[in-house]
Amino acid sequence: MDWQPRATLGLLRARAALLDRIRRFFASRNILEVETPLLCHSGITDPAIEPLMVERGRSLRRPRYLQTSPEYAMKRLLACYGEPIFQLARAFRDGEAGGRHNPEFTLLEWYRPGFDHHALMAEVAELVRHCLGDRPVHSYRYRQLFREVLALDPFTASTTELEALARASLDPGSMTGDRDLWLDLLMSHLIEPQLAGRGMCFVYDYPASQAALARITEVDGVPVGHRFELYVDGMELANGYLELLDTTEQRQRFESDNARRREVGLPERALDEHLLAALDHGMPSCSGVALGVDRLLMLATGVEDIREVLAFDWDRA
Repeated sequence: MDWQPRATLGLLRARAALLDRIRRFFASRNILEVETPLLCHSGITDPAIEPLMVERGRSLRRPRYLQTSPEYAMKRLLACYGEPIFQLARAFRDGEAGGRHNPEFTLLEWYRPGFDHHALMAEVAELVRHCLGDRPVHSYRYRQLFREVLALDPFTASTTELEALARASLDPGSMTGDRDLWLDLLMSHLIEPQLAGRGMCFVYDYPASQAALARITEVDGVPVGHRFELYVDGMELANGYLELLDTTEQRQRFESDNARRREVGLPERALDEHLLAALDHGMPSCSGVALGVDRLLMLATGVEDIREVLAFDWDRA
């Protein structure tokens, strides 16, 4: 009976309690809750993330994009007011629906002026403990994990070496791609499972090619993106950055994204000129993070399938 909700009443109550717990956490730190639009003029340029679009409507002179994250609009607020902010937002991504993904989901996103990514990692750990109880915390450089688990340096290994290791250990079939594709496969299939029994695991200092909207500096002789990801009990839960503030570099990254989109046959996306104008106006030095609330609820309740914590999953929506 697809008209009925997937989640039990107990899980709906657990979600309500979790949202209340999250809001109390931020209220205790005087971090302002905000709301930003779900439908915007621009979508994301990242070739790995596809937005959903709304193309019809009396007020629509051109298509609008359901946001894959509230990040861009929240940064516009930061540029104007410079205050710490958070948002519990619906987000939309055109992709798989399954055990850990739903095209419509709930994101918790927050920004901390004056924090670097290490300070924000510490606050993320505090939030997770506030919601899930005590867990051990470990931090690993991305490079360190590859060396320890795979005996390979992800910054100096050639694309050929990365592909060879992936094919020797996995079954990618006829898959082809650049070095980031092979790094992602190695990370997700060989390294992530090693984190499952370690509690909270922060991985930071990613390759510069995976920096997205993070700042890049040189560490131990190689450029790294000051980005982190959090895994809890082996589940990827959060992604954070020491935020890029340079308008010129951000525009170049957007244009590079579109160049990659053309190469793989994807449509180009218009640049978010509102965000670029906000960066040009000046945004405070800050770090930001996005955390999957549905996955946090899975961890809190012991549920292993995301569809079980959603009132109506993608097939029933």
